[in-house]
Amino acid sequence: MSAAVALAAGGIALAVISSAIAEASGGAHTEAASIISDRCTVCHGDNGDGQGPSAASMNPRPINFHDPKWQKSVSDQTIAKAIVYGGSAVGVSAAMPANPDLVNQPNVVAAIVKQIRAWGN
Repeated sequence: MSAAVALAAGGIALAVISSAIAEASGGAHTEAASIISDRCTVCHGDNGDGQGPSAASMNPRPINFHDPKWQKSVSDQTIAKAIVYGGSAVGVSAAMPANPDLVNQPNVVAAIVKQIRAWGN
């Protein structure tokens, strides 16, 4: 009887942990989508094509995340660094602001990088 109870308790604990992981991943994805919408689309556009409302007046122009040449030229780590520390941290436009509030949110940054990579497919 106690083995069955222990097995059931273990199954419940695994389900709770799995649910927490899924929620954290979903939470990071949801937060990333909100950040992209609030902070990135003004320059990079709603679909990451570099044609946001402010793009026309910028020099250099924002990156078009659909560009396969650009996608191949940059690492995920460089994209993440640009997101957190701004464009000047990776040698691109200083007009891209830093997002220091994301320093301690690596899952959110990873979700933003994932979306940027998805635009390249």
